[in-house]
Amino acid sequence: MSTEVTASGPGEATTHVPGSTAERVAGLEDRRGAAVAPDGPRRRGEFSARERIERLVDKDSFTETGLFVRARPAGVDARRPYGDGVVTGYGTVDGRPVCVFAQDSTVFGGSMGEAFGEKTAALMDLALKTGCPVIGLNDGGGARIQEGVAALALYAELVRRNVKASGVIPQISVVLGPCAGGAAYSPAITDFTVMVDGASHMFVTGPDVIETVTGERTTAEELGGARTSNTVNGNAHFLAADEADALDTVRDLLSYLPANNLERPPEYAPGHAPSGTGLDEVVPDRLGEAYDMRDVLHAVVDDGELLQVQELFAPNIICALARVEGRSVGVVANQPLHAAGVLDIDASEKAARFVRFCDAFGIPLLTFADVPGYLSGVRQEQAGIIRRGAKLLYAYAEATVPKVTVVVRKAYGGGYAVMGSKHLGADVNLAWPTARIAVMGAEGAVGVLHRRELAAATDPEALRARLLAAYERTHGTPYLAAERGYVDAVIAPRETREQVCRGLRALRGKRAPMPERRHGNIPL
Repeated sequence: MSTEVTASGPGEATTHVPGSTAERVAGLEDRRGAAVAPDGPRRRGEFSARERIERLVDKDSFTETGLFVRARPAGVDARRPYGDGVVTGYGTVDGRPVCVFAQDSTVFGGSMGEAFGEKTAALMDLALKTGCPVIGLNDGGGARIQEGVAALALYAELVRRNVKASGVIPQISVVLGPCAGGAAYSPAITDFTVMVDGASHMFVTGPDVIETVTGERTTAEELGGARTSNTVNGNAHFLAADEADALDTVRDLLSYLPANNLERPPEYAPGHAPSGTGLDEVVPDRLGEAYDMRDVLHAVVDDGELLQVQELFAPNIICALARVEGRSVGVVANQPLHAAGVLDIDASEKAARFVRFCDAFGIPLLTFADVPGYLSGVRQEQAGIIRRGAKLLYAYAEATVPKVTVVVRKAYGGGYAVMGSKHLGADVNLAWPTARIAVMGAEGAVGVLHRRELAAATDPEALRARLLAAYERTHGTPYLAAERGYVDAVIAPRETREQVCRGLRALRGKRAPMPERRHGNIPL
């Protein structure tokens, strides 16, 4: 019996039922060729969906699933390419298993139909069953209009799986083109989102619709471009220069993360240990003078390397992944270079989510505090600084991973409490001699406590100077906190790495049972 293969369009082949084994194998190869053939032109400078996956995973490690899945006949174009606009499968990154899906913008514009959604959902189920990270390469036009409610239903199915997998396996989204409407909510639920500068867009409603409804004119870049999402609204965590940089960022990120919540993060040979000798001079003598907290962090972590998360959003706080003695840690630190390291709404929410991620995946927390407190002001109060600032308090108190805190300079008011204090469950608390742990700074405290004396004094400035000096000798030091056991040790700055290493080593076997409950109720 002969085999006849005819192509009815790019990416589609019709093969009559063959007879012999050889004919059946030949028919398989014909179908495979048709399935992987490009269905339409790509935008300039882009890789295809399969090329993107191949660049992400280890060479020859990718196994594709659902290759012959096709769109349902009802309500769609008669021409139904194989794959239905998404490539799914599994492979390895640095030898460790991952599941990957990549939307194909050449098939129905990368829009999601029923078959597309079912393929992606099946891959997420596989990732959850096997306990490996899932990585989504997003480049699509949203729900496939011609498939109606079936497309919408699958968006909800994917979100349900995102939620089920949250805190169980790492979920990473890479936005390489448009990601609009319902498609944007799945990346928002995943743990990390990487976007490409000048190429990625993520928003609920496009600029054309906004102009039609409200009359406001804007561009896709202003609305939800990669830079906007990394700097203004915080929807993204990493800004990549191009697609290759985005995929390299994912590989780098995975190197810090465990495969799932039951495994430990990967361990490496200890990196270079910075000497730390320069730390004794890093904090300026003048209290109001800024310095770069990254200078402190580079002198503590292996090789001085930090992978900053949301580096361009809420820069007054630093969140980063790093290693200490070859083991992953999550670093949270106030940044005096920006707004004196104050905690505002954006900084609180940024740090709270990072702390909860680290706790979910067993990554110890290393906190460096230099904080004047929570930001005051009408706008912050009206925008909900109490409710939203409480998220960071909740996150630290909830976390059961090893927690080591170093107070570098200021730790005032609620800022002292929230930045990894003993009272929220920190295990090892250290302070530099430059630390000032108090309700407020000397100027404010003297003004409140001695207002009447200063008003009645014949030489108020001389009296103020004496009162400030007295306050600094007592409250402007770490020793009152150390006397009460709120600080375990006051250390020379150059000893920081050694003391941090000792603390983390001692805490490797930490157990912190929690009461049984369905889940807490974080102030959202």
